[in-house]
Amino acid sequence: MATPSAGANLILSNASPTKQTLSTNYFDFTSAGTAGWAQQYLPELYESEVERYGDRTVSSFLRMVGAEMPMTSDQVVWSEQGRLHLSYEAKPIVAATGIVTLGANHAVRAGQTVVVSDGTTTAKAYVSAVDATTATLKRYDKALFSTDSDFADGNVNLFVFGSEFAKGTQGMQGAVTPEFLSLTNSPIIIKDKYEVSGSDASQIGWVEITGESGQTGYLWYLKAEGDTRTRFEDYLEMAVVEGEIAAPGSGAIGAGAVGTEGLFAAIEDRGHVTAGIDGNDAAEDLSDFDEILKKLDKQGAIEENMLFLNREVSLNIDDMLAAQNSYGAGGTSYGVFSNSEDMALNLGFSGFRRGSYDFYKTDWKYLNDASTRGLVTDIRGVLVPAGTSTVYDKVLGKNIKRPFLHVRYRASEADDRKMKSWTTGSVGGAFTSDLDAMEVHYLSERCLVVQGANNFMILN
Repeated sequence: MATPSAGANLILSNASPTKQTLSTNYFDFTSAGTAGWAQQYLPELYESEVERYGDRTVSSFLRMVGAEMPMTSDQVVWSEQGRLHLSYEAKPIVAATGIVTLGANHAVRAGQTVVVSDGTTTAKAYVSAVDATTATLKRYDKALFSTDSDFADGNVNLFVFGSEFAKGTQGMQGAVTPEFLSLTNSPIIIKDKYEVSGSDASQIGWVEITGESGQTGYLWYLKAEGDTRTRFEDYLEMAVVEGEIAAPGSGAIGAGAVGTEGLFAAIEDRGHVTAGIDGNDAAEDLSDFDEILKKLDKQGAIEENMLFLNREVSLNIDDMLAAQNSYGAGGTSYGVFSNSEDMALNLGFSGFRRGSYDFYKTDWKYLNDASTRGLVTDIRGVLVPAGTSTVYDKVLGKNIKRPFLHVRYRASEADDRKMKSWTTGSVGGAFTSDLDAMEVHYLSERCLVVQGANNFMILN
């Protein structure tokens, strides 16, 4: 038995998952002294563990905003609509000729009418001719773009608002084909294992164990197995939140890992990342939220949105909303109405409405826990649209409504891989080998589908 440092009387294990023989992994029953066990008097024992970290699990996010659905393939594919109207940003224009370069495969056609702006001056124009990469614009108000000094050669934004044709002319030449956007993600296999020897499984301890999985009693291996299961269940969510697709030539590819697109990766690739107006703090005041509203207006304009925040941003929003209360000087009444001296003061808010948008906020433990994202504070919150989106399901052959976020796991009549666990060895009721141990195995195969990621936002 390992001996603890001098002066210690009773050393409690930190229950570290590391497989090492350390003094902190044992109880010392031999230390001399009035409080040691090397004397005839029985010390006062507290049998129950102290739950000093409370509920240690961090999963719950996907259960609140998503769903889980089975699939039978190595890949999930879905399509998303493009924009309905034609617009082009930052395109070079030759002011003297009105020729604007739109790029290959543009959809502007002769006879259409457009609004053109360089950020200072806005003009209406008629499209007199087009080719594979350019369009020739004729102003309605002046002869040439060069007659207005604001339209010097440079970049312009434009969008199509209609068309105009003379009497007795041919119809519109060409057609606009909707852009097809196909997205895909693949599941990853997640595994874990717990192992205990036959001797340790039959050893009774003096500490009454408790755990998030409901395990109780005086067998320590029950706690260790329960903690392993709980940790694995957290990994099921964390893996699809943090997942990253391995880049070609990366070290992960070389090691045989291909990755999967997680929530954060999908938002960074197809959604929005904002750090507030000042570039340092997200959602510090209403002007920050007004900037968020402008981004949402340009996307799906989904009215109801959930904010999953860390403690700092959550308190900042509470203070921001409290400042809107003219009767809240000194923080005496914000958050509730008709406060009295006998009432508990509510200093928090669960939601608010700004413009045509409703925001509901909640703390996300994953962003606060010191052993997860609370250790790495580069992401301070996530905005997730509420409700469902309509997608075409290739298996069913029709459009269906699904949550913007949902997990797909591998399952068929032969094998359900949503959350598998099995026991091997010769201990604990398993008799599969001559190994004098019990091995509990865990496995899942899943991925996350982030539909309409342009409506999501990361708060940095």
